[in-house]
Amino acid sequence: MNLNSLNPQQRQAVETINGPVLILAGAGTGKTRVITTRIAYLISRGVPPGNILGVTFTNKAAREMLERVNQLIPRPARDSDGEKPERPTLCTFHSLCVRILRQHIERLGYKRNFVIYDEAEQLSAIKKILSHLSARGEKVDPGAVLGLLSRFKNGGERSAAFADSNVRALAEHVRDRYQSALHACNAVDFDDLILLTLRLFREHPDVLEACRAKYRYVMVDEYQDTNAAQFELVHALTKQHRNLCVVGDDDQSIYGWRGAEVANLLDLEKHFPEVKVIKLEQNYRSTTTILQAANAVIRNNARRRGKQLWSQRGEGSKITLFTFQDEEEEARTVVEEIEFNRLGRRIGWGQQAVLFRTNQQSRPLETALRRAGVRYHLVGGQSFFDRREVRDFLAYLKVCLNPHDDISLLRIANVPARGLSDQTMQRLLAASQERKSSVFSAMKNPVVQAGFQARTRESIEGFVRLLETARAQLHGTGAASDPRGLQQWAESLLTGIGYFEELRRSEKDAEAAENRVRNLKELVAALDGEPAPGTPLADRLERYLEDITLDTERESEAEAPDNAVTLITMHSCKGLEFPHVFIVGMEEGLLPHARSKVEGTLDEERRLFYVAITRAMQSLVITHCSGRRRYGQLLPCHPSSFLKELPEHLVEHAEDRAAEPVSVERARELFAAMRAAIE
Repeated sequence: MNLNSLNPQQRQAVETINGPVLILAGAGTGKTRVITTRIAYLISRGVPPGNILGVTFTNKAAREMLERVNQLIPRPARDSDGEKPERPTLCTFHSLCVRILRQHIERLGYKRNFVIYDEAEQLSAIKKILSHLSARGEKVDPGAVLGLLSRFKNGGERSAAFADSNVRALAEHVRDRYQSALHACNAVDFDDLILLTLRLFREHPDVLEACRAKYRYVMVDEYQDTNAAQFELVHALTKQHRNLCVVGDDDQSIYGWRGAEVANLLDLEKHFPEVKVIKLEQNYRSTTTILQAANAVIRNNARRRGKQLWSQRGEGSKITLFTFQDEEEEARTVVEEIEFNRLGRRIGWGQQAVLFRTNQQSRPLETALRRAGVRYHLVGGQSFFDRREVRDFLAYLKVCLNPHDDISLLRIANVPARGLSDQTMQRLLAASQERKSSVFSAMKNPVVQAGFQARTRESIEGFVRLLETARAQLHGTGAASDPRGLQQWAESLLTGIGYFEELRRSEKDAEAAENRVRNLKELVAALDGEPAPGTPLADRLERYLEDITLDTERESEAEAPDNAVTLITMHSCKGLEFPHVFIVGMEEGLLPHARSKVEGTLDEERRLFYVAITRAMQSLVITHCSGRRRYGQLLPCHPSSFLKELPEHLVEHAEDRAAEPVSVERARELFAAMRAAIE
C-alpha cells in the first residue's frame, strides 16, 4: 500500500498498528485521512476486516469513513466461498452496544426485541412517575429531572453538582422507579445501551471474551469527547490485547457540559503506560497568522498535551478586531463586510461563516442578512424565524391584522390551550368551507356556535373576544405617536394570553424555556424599528409583516446551502472549516460564559475560542460590543479576557487597517451593484 502522500508523522501513525497508540491530531491536521488509511493499512497487512472496530460519534462520520476505506481497498462482492466478505465495523458507541445487546440482552432479564425510548417517551415516563409522588409545594420541571438522570448515568457528577438542589434530590429519588418503569415496558434509553452492555460484560464474562476476540484492533475517534461509561467500555474491550488507537485533541474538548471527560485523553498513560504518543501538528487548513493566534490562546490552559500547529500556507492577513456600540451595529457591519467581500473581492457567500456562542445571537444577524438580501443558512439550530415561539407570535400578529387569515388562526387558536381542540377546529374549518367564509367568520356565526356544547361554545366566544379586543387596541389612534406603541401592544397581548407562562410550563428544560422567552422579548423589542411620527400601529405592523413575508419568499428561492453564508454556534462548528470567518460577541459573560469561573470551566471556554479560531482558513474577523440589549434595554459589556491573549502583532483594529485598492473598473461594478440593490 502506497503511503508516500502522507507526511512523516501521519505515516508513523498509520504504520504503528500493534499496542496502544495516542494520535494527538491538532485542528486541520488530516486526522480522518489518517484513520481511514490506518484501517486500510491494517487490512493490507493481513488483519481480517471483521477484527477491526472503529468507533466515532455520528453515524454520518462512520459512513464516510467506511466509504473512504472501501475506496482505498475495494472489496470483492463475494469471497471464494460465495459469501459476502467481512467489512470493518465502523459505528457509533450506541450502535455498537445495540449489536451486542440484541444478541445477549436476555441474560439481563430483557427480551431481545427491546425498544429504545426517545427523549419524548422518556419524558412521558418521568411525568407519570412524578404524578404519583405526593405534592411537595413546588413544581419541578420533568425535563430537568430527566437531564440529571442522564448525567448520573454517564458519570457526569461534576456538571450535575451545579443543578438545583431540589431537582437533584428528586432525580435521585426517582432514579430506580424510572429504571423499573422502562424495564417493565421492555424498553431502554440511549444511556442504558452502554450501561447495560457494561453490566453484561461484568455479569457474563464469556460475552466480553467473545467481543474481545472479535474486535482485536480498536480505534476511537474524538477520544477527548468520551464520557466515563464510554471510557469503561473501550477499556473493557482492549484491556487484554491492548491494540487500542485513540485519536483526539485535548485542545478541542468542548463538551464537558454533557459529560465528556478530557481526562480520558490526558491520563491515558495511567491505564496504558506503554502508549505511544504521535503528534500531528502540520495544519493543512489555515494561514500561519491564524495558527499562531490559536497557539498563543490555548497555551494559557495549564493542563494540556503541548502541541504547536504550523502551516505552509503562508503568513496571510492579520486578524481584524471590530468594536461596536451594540449588536445591531455589529450585525449591520458584519453584513457590510460580507457584501464587500462578495462584490469587491469576489468571495462568495458560501465561503463565509459567522460564528457565535449562543443561538440567541443569531436574531440581529438574521435580520440584517434578510434586509440586505443575503442568502444564509443556520447550522446547529433552527432559524430564528422558524422557531416555534417566533412562528406562534408572528401568527398572532397576522391574525390581529387580518382575522380571516385561516392558516395563522388555525395555528394559534389553541395556543395557549383554551379549550379549542383539534376536533373543534376541524369542525369549524368544515363549517367555514360549507359557508364559503373564513374560520373566524364561522366562529362568530351564532348558528355554527349553536352546534357545540356549552363549554366549547364559551371557548369559541372567548377567543373571538380576545381577537376583537386586540384588534381594537391595534387600530386605536392613541399610541400612534408613541415610538414604543407597537412594542407595548405586543407585550400586552402576549402577557394577556399567558404565552410566556405557557412556554415555561410546556418546555421540558427550564433554560430552554427562558431562551424561548428571551427570543420573544428580543423580537418584541425590535418591532417598532424607526417609525415615522404619527404612523398608525396597524400600518407599522403591516410593513413589518410584509418585510418578513417578502424575505421568506426570497429565501425559499435561494440556491443550495453552498451558496449561502453559514451561521453557526461555536459548539456546532467543530470539524468544519471556512475560508473566511467572523467570530461575533467576544465579550465577558458570553465567551467566557458568565458561569465558567464558578463552575470551573474557564479552560473549556478557552478551548471553545480555540476551536472557533481554527475554523478559519484565510481570514478571521473578531467583534465585540460595548453594549448589548437584554429585553430591550442596552446593558454595558466588556471585551472578552481571551482577546488579551491574542499577540498584538497578529491583530489590527478595524479603524487602523489600510483601505484595499480597487480598480476603476471594479469600482464601477461595485457602484452599479449597490445602486441596483438600493433600487
